[in-house]
Amino acid sequence: MLNNWRRSVLPALILLVLPAMSMAQVGIGVSVNLAPPELPVYEQPAIPSEGFLWTPGYWAWGGDEQGYYWVPGTWVLAPQSGYLWTPGYWGSNGGAFLWNEGYWGTRIGFYGGVNYGFGYGGSGFQGGYWRGGHLFYNRSVVNVGNTNITNVYTRTVANNITNNRVSYNGGSGGVQARASATELAAAHARHLPATAAQQQHVQAARSNPALRASSNHGNPPIAATPRAGAFSDKGVIAAKTGGAAAEPAAHKAAPVQHKVAAAPAEHKAAPPVQHKVAAAPAEHKAAPPVEHKLAAAPPVAHKAEPAEHKDKP
Repeated sequence: MLNNWRRSVLPALILLVLPAMSMAQVGIGVSVNLAPPELPVYEQPAIPSEGFLWTPGYWAWGGDEQGYYWVPGTWVLAPQSGYLWTPGYWGSNGGAFLWNEGYWGTRIGFYGGVNYGFGYGGSGFQGGYWRGGHLFYNRSVVNVGNTNITNVYTRTVANNITNNRVSYNGGSGGVQARASATELAAAHARHLPATAAQQQHVQAARSNPALRASSNHGNPPIAATPRAGAFSDKGVIAAKTGGAAAEPAAHKAAPVQHKVAAAPAEHKAAPPVQHKVAAAPAEHKAAPPVEHKLAAAPPVAHKAEPAEHKDKP
C-alpha cells in the first residue's frame, strides 16, 4: 500500500516542491515525510594527497525499515581537473522532504544553504580552487595534516551560523535560502554524477546498522573517513558526543518550536506601528500655517524609507 501511495502521490509532490526549491538542482531522488536529523559535529580527517576534495557527510534515507542513516564525510579524488563537488541536500515545502542529488561540475551549485562545514558554509566552496590543473587548499578549513602538499594558502572564512546544523532547506524549521543566479547557472551547466567510489561509499554506509539514526541517535560512530569506503581505517573519525546533536524525534519536534518562535502576529503588527508614526495624521492636521505645511515634506520622505527597508529581505 505504501509503495502504491508513493507511485501515485510522489509525482505530484515533486511538482509542488520543485518551485519552492527554485529548480536549483537537477537530480531529484527519494521522497520522505519525516525530517532528517540535525548534522552531527565531527572533525575532518587529514587529506590523503593532492587532488582529493572533501565531500561532506549527510543523512540518507534507507527505506521504512532502516530510516535515516549517516553517509560519512570523506575525501574523494576529483573525476577531472577543474571539477568541484556540489553536495546534495534535502528540500521541503512544509510536507514531504525530497533529496536532491549532488554532482561534479566546474562551478558550485545550490545545496540548500545547508552549512555542511569544512568550506561548505551554505553557499559556494571556500576550501580551495583549481589553477593550472592543480588544487590549492585553504588551510583555515581544510585539514592538510602532515601530507606533503605545497599548494596551500590561508584565508579566514566567516561563519555566522556556527550553531545552525539544520540539515534541510525550506519548510518549517529548515534553512530559508534560495539559489542565486550563479548557482542556477551552475545547475544547468555540464555535470558528472557521483564517482564509483562515492557510490560504493554510500552502499557501505547503508549496510552498516551502526550508522542508522535509530541506533546512534544522531551521533554516528563513523562520522568521517580518510578515504571513500575506509570504514575500518585507523583515521576514522567519530561524531562528538553530547552537545546539541539532535535525535530524530527531537529534531522532528523542532519545527513546531520554530513555528511558535516565528510569532506571525508580532511580525504582522510591526509595520502598522511604523506606518502610523510615519504618517503622523494629528500633527499634520494641526499645522494650519502654509509655511508649516511646506516643512512637512521631510515626513513624506521619512514615510518612504520604511518601504525601502521593507523590500530588502
